[in-house]
Amino acid sequence: MIDETLLYLHIPFCDSKCHYCSFNSYVDRFELKKSYMEAVTRQLRYDLEKYDIKKGELATLFIGGGTPSTIEPALYEPFFEVVEGYLREDAEITSEANPNSATKRWLEGMKELGVNRISFGVQSFFDDKLRLLGRAHRAIEAIKAVEISKECGFKHISIDLIYATMLDTPERVESEIEEALKLPVDHLSAYELTIEEGTPFQKRPHVRIDSIEQAKLVRDLLKRSGWMEYEVSNFGLVQCRHNLGYWKYLPYLGIGSGAVGRMKNSRTYPHRVPERYIEDPLFKELESLTEEQMLQERVFLGLRSCAGVCKDLLKPGMHERAELLRREKKLILKEGVYFNTDYLLSDEIALFILG
Repeated sequence: MIDETLLYLHIPFCDSKCHYCSFNSYVDRFELKKSYMEAVTRQLRYDLEKYDIKKGELATLFIGGGTPSTIEPALYEPFFEVVEGYLREDAEITSEANPNSATKRWLEGMKELGVNRISFGVQSFFDDKLRLLGRAHRAIEAIKAVEISKECGFKHISIDLIYATMLDTPERVESEIEEALKLPVDHLSAYELTIEEGTPFQKRPHVRIDSIEQAKLVRDLLKRSGWMEYEVSNFGLVQCRHNLGYWKYLPYLGIGSGAVGRMKNSRTYPHRVPERYIEDPLFKELESLTEEQMLQERVFLGLRSCAGVCKDLLKPGMHERAELLRREKKLILKEGVYFNTDYLLSDEIALFILG
């Protein structure tokens, strides 16, 4: 059986810098696009050989950012030519996109390259909230972009939403979910607004409200509509195999500036600054992970998702604490795997098990 490895490609260019965003993205370096795409293709070739990736081993490819829809499909072609033979025949190939830059021409071009799943950064269906978040599109543009992607033949379409802002009320949150369910989407990621260091919102922490009630409302509304919650922030009629691969602790290659990877017990960090990355795309800072660190990561990731945690991974003390939680019906044990019954309590449960 061929091993499964994930592939992540990072695009650092962005339409605009959102007020909550701490990702490695830039709005002023578009002249680097061509040389950047040449550099990621060079890194891809090198890493496929370095890590002895076999034909058909790559189960998923996820193009994230930044804003992948700022790069025209023609510039992706060399990358796809290299990766094509290494992807499984049924590989899930996702590209993130912004509603204002994902034109019909761009969507058709990406589909022709092999992309079979689109993930839109919608964030809200209220224009006042989009302005608060610093988004570059309006609600009507988001709706239209999703509809166009369906017309272009994409069967799997995902959207992101953000809640717990100062503008959110239970009624508005419910309205956002209802609007999302009208669209031809089969996956939704709903994230609570977080205030990250170095972002414009760091100086405006009042824009965020603490609301476990809104998290429960999002979860309950989607579950009542037949959507599965398979991770604390992710819901789907169809799961995202790439996301699920992370939570199952599969190895993954990170291609591009600041694209973290993990192969076996080694975490890799390329240059974050695009200019430095273009100069030396083969550079990686390496972090060796101990068995203890990897176990902790597997417990945290498994308990916040449907991946679960295999009981055989746990040390005796951890197993005793997991059994206590099982007796209290906080966990269930099925075929040798512990599953969390409430993802909103995942961090507390993981910390208790790890002791």
